[in-house]
Amino acid sequence: MIDGDDYCLVRGRYMRVALSGDEGFIGHYLKAELGDDCEILTPEIIDDEDMLPAILASCSTIVHLNGHSPDQSIERSDHDVLRLMKSNARKILKSVQSHQGIHLILVGSLRVHPNPRREDEYYSSESSLTPRDVAAEGQLWVEESALEHAMDTHPVTIIRTANVQGVAKDGVGHGVVHHLCREACFGFFSVPGTGEEVKDMIHVSDLAKIIGSILQKPPPTREAIAVGRGQGVRMSELADIISGETGASPQYNSRAGDEVWGIVDGWELSQRVKIEPEVSIQEIIQEAISNI
Repeated sequence: MIDGDDYCLVRGRYMRVALSGDEGFIGHYLKAELGDDCEILTPEIIDDEDMLPAILASCSTIVHLNGHSPDQSIERSDHDVLRLMKSNARKILKSVQSHQGIHLILVGSLRVHPNPRREDEYYSSESSLTPRDVAAEGQLWVEESALEHAMDTHPVTIIRTANVQGVAKDGVGHGVVHHLCREACFGFFSVPGTGEEVKDMIHVSDLAKIIGSILQKPPPTREAIAVGRGQGVRMSELADIISGETGASPQYNSRAGDEVWGIVDGWELSQRVKIEPEVSIQEIIQEAISNI
């Protein structure tokens, strides 16, 4: 957790953080990381034309979780998702633009990028953009809308995360590892892809620490950062570990669906923050098994 004594004046404002899109997972860990200086923007606050500007007037940063629809009961491919993401983001962007000195951080997923064509190709700020589903299209729309107004008085950071793993506030495990471990309870589990594909996975607590570090030092104007461990694990290796821990048999499915493969450029991330992810793949698996 960031110590309150470490907070400072940023562009003449006290470093208080507003958090929107809190879904009890990333938002839950980020709130724990930032402590009392984090203000949760509920849907009711965002819809209130008087309350939202009043809260942002005391903030130096707003972190908007931008990788999903405000209504998470809707499938990512549903066309209503795009409308909902745009409508929700417009209210936030409008209020941010009316307050000088606010650093806007948009946290989304790597789904705005195509899967790497080569095994040695990494996700970075230079990766090409091809949204894979409607939610990724909405994420990219919000990012581009924010960047249009980025300037030294309104800096913007775009964070696109690798596969985030961990246990949410309600005790439900998130991420592919938790999914596979839940299936392993039945004696077998279905592994997406052929087993040769590589994933970069990061624990949600490490992601929260990285976001906490980024918000302490806004960019001069704008930036885009791919966040992950910078290390990949082959799906067959992951399956072998889970099989060894649970005794369940992996079954491979050549249809990989909409999975995100590939590795984040760890060097690029290390140039922005000095924090390195601490939770290992083995620890992520142990957490998932313990959570079943």
